[in-house]
Amino acid sequence: MTETTHLQTTPPGDGAKPRSPEFRLAADALRGLRQDLIHDAFAYRLLPRMRVDGPLTRRLPGRLREYAAWTPHAVICVIALLTLAIATVDQGVALALGLLAVIPILLTMVRPIGAFWLSLAATPLAIPFGDAWGDWPWLPGSFACHLTVLTIVAIRTRPRTAAWMWALTALYGVLTETLFSAGGRYGTNTGPMLVVSAFVLLAVTVWHVRRDAEQEVTAQQTVTAHERSRRTLLEERTTIARELHDVVAHHMSVVAIQAEAAPYRVENPPPELEKAFATIRENAVAALTELRRVLGVVRAEDYEAPDAPQPTLADLDGLLANVRDAGLSVEKVVTGAVRELPQGVELSAYRIVQEALSNSLRHAPGASARVEIGYVLGGLGLRVVNGPPPNPSLIKPSPGAGHGITGMRERVAMLSGEMTAGGTDDGGYEVTVFLPVALPDEGAA
Repeated sequence: MTETTHLQTTPPGDGAKPRSPEFRLAADALRGLRQDLIHDAFAYRLLPRMRVDGPLTRRLPGRLREYAAWTPHAVICVIALLTLAIATVDQGVALALGLLAVIPILLTMVRPIGAFWLSLAATPLAIPFGDAWGDWPWLPGSFACHLTVLTIVAIRTRPRTAAWMWALTALYGVLTETLFSAGGRYGTNTGPMLVVSAFVLLAVTVWHVRRDAEQEVTAQQTVTAHERSRRTLLEERTTIARELHDVVAHHMSVVAIQAEAAPYRVENPPPELEKAFATIRENAVAALTELRRVLGVVRAEDYEAPDAPQPTLADLDGLLANVRDAGLSVEKVVTGAVRELPQGVELSAYRIVQEALSNSLRHAPGASARVEIGYVLGGLGLRVVNGPPPNPSLIKPSPGAGHGITGMRERVAMLSGEMTAGGTDDGGYEVTVFLPVALPDEGAA
């Protein structure tokens, strides 16, 4: 015989038994009642003014349009006056009944949930002042007051709150009839109150649902329009990138091919000429590769960017050799302890030096330039300065406005750095940049 022992493990927590679905449903219902009608029941919630940008109000004159914004408040005041008239007809104590009927309605403009509780509490208080053979448990003024309060509060809150108010109203009517309908002296009006209020609250709930649906549709349309605009922009950028690539790539390819074929069209070309054409071809191929890499960001999804790594300061010697071959005398000076910097700083520094030397080639042909790189404790310092052009007549005007300085400033701003650019006293040009780099212990912190 085998004896099996079953060990029952108590779930973590307080060890209480799991609640039944009915209990959880009731608990959720009571929690909703407390949240909607008990928590901050008398909180101050001023009725906002009506918007005046509708199809009718926008046509009103300026002064009248300002008054139209107070239409909801005016309507509530008119309803309160009508309720006052109903409450004081053929009643002996007109002041008491009038106050009990009017105050809850006016209170809906500032404390809507509190107005409901006040209306519910004022209903039995008005009974001693009414006719003993009239409708009961709601006197005419109390009937109009409570129905108005239910409608306004339902409009100002949400459908769940309206359902709770209707349920409490029904509970009050049923308990009052059950406990105090002695001798059948009163004509009950609980049924009419519940039926009329149910239709009114149902209409308000439908209005809430429709308004929320319209707002959701409007929000979705706004998101769709934004996405459509964004997609259109991306398509335009892709089209521009393709056209730019096709045009520039074609011309650069032609330049590279002609530079490669040019030495063979000349009999016994000098070595200097062959070297110059080789440099032209290398620059054209390099420019074409860089163009494809940059335009790959805005091209179609199926575009595959080249796998070549981005240039860093370690590739600066190749850039300077290229510039020297183009006729610019360049000197490089490095100060401080050379160390590896973040990739973004390395790439931006390389591009800044590249753009500054390109400007020197373009605007100061034949001049000499100096590139200074300083590795300091808090970052990287760059200084690119060129002398005045020896022959200003060789400078050719560039078509259109250049974006070199602007591009450099954008790179520096992206890295929270500082940059100055301007002419020197001797007629040259100077670009000074500082790119901050966090210290290792700061980055770890």
